[in-house]
Amino acid sequence: MAEALWRHDAPAALSGWRAAALALLMVALVACKPVSGPVRFHAEGQPATLAEWNLFVREDGVMAPSAGVVPYDLNTPLFSDYAHKLRTVWMPEGKAAVYDGEATFDFPVGTIISKTFYYPRVAGEAADSDAVLRSQGGEGALAGGRLQLDKVRLIETRLLVRREAGWVALPYVWNREQTEARLMRSGELVPLTLVEGDDGAGGRESAMRESALYQVPDQNQCAGCHGTEIRSRALEPIGPKARHLNRDFDYVDTDDSPVRENQLRHWRAQGYLRDLPADGAMPRVADWRDGTQTVEARARAYLDINCAHCHSPGGPGNTSGLWLGSAVDQPLRLGRCKLPIAAGHGTGDRRFGIVPGHPERSILSYRMISTDPGVMMPELGRSVVHREGVALIEAWIAAQTGECGDAG
Repeated sequence: MAEALWRHDAPAALSGWRAAALALLMVALVACKPVSGPVRFHAEGQPATLAEWNLFVREDGVMAPSAGVVPYDLNTPLFSDYAHKLRTVWMPEGKAAVYDGEATFDFPVGTIISKTFYYPRVAGEAADSDAVLRSQGGEGALAGGRLQLDKVRLIETRLLVRREAGWVALPYVWNREQTEARLMRSGELVPLTLVEGDDGAGGRESAMRESALYQVPDQNQCAGCHGTEIRSRALEPIGPKARHLNRDFDYVDTDDSPVRENQLRHWRAQGYLRDLPADGAMPRVADWRDGTQTVEARARAYLDINCAHCHSPGGPGNTSGLWLGSAVDQPLRLGRCKLPIAAGHGTGDRRFGIVPGHPERSILSYRMISTDPGVMMPELGRSVVHREGVALIEAWIAAQTGECGDAG
């Protein structure tokens, strides 16, 4: 009987639904393409591998979001040792997040937010090399949140999962073979060499290289950033806010043709967002890399995403009196002529948070250029200095005018 099922005339010998089912099976086998099954939401427990969630599918050397998994990006992303990030969101059928003009959206139980950290590979380096490209371009990324696996090195995929009791953080670390990501509750340190271009003639050997010790946070450290309310210490997403998501994204249509669309409208069309206001009512922060925007707008967007989840009225850094959200309009709260709450080597012997016109005398820029764990800001998520970010903040401080005086 098993042999008969593969004869060309076998389907005719079968009847009704059995023949139709067999025909579909044979088409699938001939096509030899993997089929993306449904995302698997785990209401409890801690699955050992990322694959158990079925958020991604691999085909022809490309990793792509599974059906229903929506990729997204932020106007200005958080800095993490120059890592690139593929962000996605998935929600159960019939469920949607509730729009909020200021705070993180109210996501339903069952939501899975993923963030895959990766680096472009350096041309000519071995597949298992620790050398990766220090780049702010889109190397290895395709429309629709797809990644060319021969052009990128995957480091980790972090999940934020919304369960009945609240959000749970799960860090999955990719192996060197890039075939599997396993749960690492205790975190991981990944040594890397960041390679920045070349001189146009000498090849990669002449490129500038910088050692980085990329840190995958343990589950407790996740609360260092995602515990945005000091009273509850409950985890919350940081990026999915209207002002960060209000931008266009390159999606793909059913025939793989690119489709550029505003992310918030796309979420609504997918059934993932409700109560969306008119376009003119949606806030938007600048892209910190966009030279057509003012230095003020770019710097404020940078401080918002990198610092404000801690430095806010209800955040873990509220006792500093330094609040760095994009909506803050009090110069003293932003650090202008502000004396530090606690003195010490973290100030670099500088008197004020921001001295107008003088980044070299400002505590804010000093802590950004430090890699001393007892000094640097942010405290987590980096082992090297974000040179371009520092240059932006220094330009913002340099453009300010006024005097602090002796008393501040």
